[in-house]
Formats: sequence, structure tokens, C-alpha cells
Amino acid sequence: MSMIKPTLMSLAVATATFSHAAFAAEDFSNLFTQGKAIFDARYRYEHVDQDNALKHANAQTLRTRAGFQSGKWYGLSALIEADNVSRIGDAAYNSTRNGQSDYSVVADPDGSEVNQALLRYDHKYGSAVLGRQRINLDNQRFVGGVAWRQNEQTYDGAFGQLKPITGLTLTYSYIDNINSIFGPGNGRYDNKTNPANIKGHSHLFNAQYVLLRDFRGAPQLTMTGYSYLLGLDNIAVSGAAALGSLSSRTNGLRANAAIGDFSVVAEYAQQEDYADNPQKLDSDYYLAELGYMFKGDALKGVALKAGYEVLGGDDGPGNRAFQTPLATKHAFQGWADIFLTTPAAGVEDAYVGFTAPLLGGSLQAWYHDFDAEQGNTSYGDEIDLSYGHPIPGVPGLVGLVKYASYDADDFAVDTDKLWLQLQYSY
Repeated sequence: MSMIKPTLMSLAVATATFSHAAFAAEDFSNLFTQGKAIFDARYRYEHVDQDNALKHANAQTLRTRAGFQSGKWYGLSALIEADNVSRIGDAAYNSTRNGQSDYSVVADPDGSEVNQALLRYDHKYGSAVLGRQRINLDNQRFVGGVAWRQNEQTYDGAFGQLKPITGLTLTYSYIDNINSIFGPGNGRYDNKTNPANIKGHSHLFNAQYVLLRDFRGAPQLTMTGYSYLLGLDNIAVSGAAALGSLSSRTNGLRANAAIGDFSVVAEYAQQEDYADNPQKLDSDYYLAELGYMFKGDALKGVALKAGYEVLGGDDGPGNRAFQTPLATKHAFQGWADIFLTTPAAGVEDAYVGFTAPLLGGSLQAWYHDFDAEQGNTSYGDEIDLSYGHPIPGVPGLVGLVKYASYDADDFAVDTDKLWLQLQYSY
């Protein structure tokens, strides 16, 4: 008994000391003293040349972002950031808000907006976010931030992740407003296919599990199941369609595998109508992709990839094809953005390309061959090229040259796009 008392006393003193140290480490001022300022400026010149009656577009825009990311206090943190998109020079392009409808579209309207404003809680078993936020799920094929455009797409709602066991991540998000790339505000020139704010009630469910890892802990087989219930009340799939026609329920399964220097992706999803969609939807999505990474000295860092992606079509009435209204669409089906809305007959995209380190920068090249999923219509093909490189002597400054050339067949028109960009991030 005499030995137990000193032991208990020692534990009590140790616990009190630890608790005091932990309390001191969680000082409320950490929210500010351990915070970080956010500053980002992105200048872009975009040229669009289409083989139709529209004038060539020449857009110069500057996106400026400023904000503050707080430190943490007992797992709590906050973030606030605001964006401004400003035109430089003449408005020789159709921003979708400036009334310049005789020019080709460059969807970067002027304006200022709160891009993110959120509270976050982090725990060893997960996290929760409330407010206006960036949401990027998996490869952003179904839900993403469209960060390529000057006005990023962000989401108003709640987001939670739970990691109950090693390798398992459960994600749920409720969204009641989507701040689209066409914002920050509507005006006399907007229409029901491009609202600044997409209203409705959406639920995102995503469960990812790493089944196998290699000896270094890197994932070798990852399975992801998802169900995205999109209630999008004030947007339509086309100008002739009814509002709500993009509301959908998409259920799918994705598998990523790493086998030596090879990577394999297989994915399937099925889409149905949801909420108050007046159209009956029933279409499928397929993806098969194979990649290879060179690790030898001569070609070290070169990554090859080939894939086949299908967004199913439907015979109508109206456009009832498989749609991805919240995706980062620019990253898929070619950079010319011909298929932002899936045609009624669907799309088959067979593609091949590579990324490679070059002279301290990164080179990309891709080729796409497009066909209708239903019928025998050829949609043409596309070549995409880009090269990005840090600017010497200016930390945080990166230059980019990017080019897309779409050669039409029985769909759309020939389209060439060129981008020159400088981005500084603090």
C-alpha cells in the first residue's frame, strides 16, 4: 500500500504536468501566430479560333487571390480567401456576361467574390468542414473545383471525412449552393445553362479503401465506391431543356492498381434521374486506363498513358446522355472543351499521351479520337500540348504555354486554342 500511494502521486503529477503542457501548446493565439497569408496572382492570355462565323477571341485576364489560413486550436481552424478577376485591354471575347456574342467564348467573367470562407475541425479519425469550400473528389471526373478557369468553382455546405481504420476513408458532403465558374453574378446576358449560383440540395457519398500496399507503404490496390445525388434546381442541360434536367443520381465503382511500373484504372458508373428532373435518365459510364512510368536513367520520370472513356448516350427525347455537371471538365476529353455537355448520342474517347520532365519544366502531349457512343458518327480528333516551367530568379512564379487543336468531323467545328500564362503563388 505504501508503494501504491507514491506511484499514484507520481502519475497524478505527471498527468498534471502533461495536461498543463498540452494546454499551453493549445494557446488560442495559435490561430493567428501560426496562420499563413494567402496570395496568388494569375495572368492569362487566351486565344480561340473557331471555323464558324464567330470572331476570334483574344482575352487577357488577371485573377488575384488574397486570404488567410489560420493555425489550429484544439483541431479548429479557419480559412478566408477572396478572388478578383479583371479584364486587361479590350473585351474581344464572349465572357458569357459581357454581351460580346459575336466572339468565341472565354468563360472568365469579371468580378470579385469570396472564394472560400470556412471553419474546419481535424481529428486523428477524420475532419469536418462547414462553409464555402473547395471540394475535389477522386480524379475530379464527377466533383471538382474547375481550377483551370479564372473563377474557381466552390461549394456552400458541409463536408466530413471519417477514417475509422487504416486505409478506409468515408466521405459525405451536403451542398445547397454551387458557386460556378460563370459568377460571381448573373446579368442580362446569362441563361439557364450557365447560372452564377446553382441552387438545390445535393448529397455526396464516397468510400475509399486501400486493399494492398507495397513494402514501402505505397497503395497497390485502391477501391472506391460512390453515390452522388445532385439536386440542381435552376440549371438545364441545354437552352431548350427544362430547369432541373441536370439533376441526377450517379452510383459507381473505381479501382486503381499499381503493378510494378504499370498503373491500371477501371471504373463503371450508372446514372439515373433524381430530385425533380422532368427527364427519365438511364445511361452508363466506363473507363479503362493503362499507364507506365519509366524509371531508368535515360527516360526517368516519363509517364505514358492510354485510355478509353465512354459517356453513354440515349435516344431521347431531348438530351438524356450521361452528364458530369460538377466535374473539372477541362481535364477530360481534350483541352479544347468541345464536350463540356455530353451530346445526346454520348461520347467515346480513345486517348494516348505522355508527361515528361524537360529542361527543368514539364512537357505534356495528348491525342484524342472521339466518336458517338450510339450510332456511327465520328466526332473528330484533338491534339493537346503544354509546357510549364518555373521562372528563374523569382520563387513562386511559373510560366505555362498550352495549345489545343480540335479537328471536327461530323460534329462541332474546327477549334484551336492557345494559352500563355504566368502565375505567382506566395
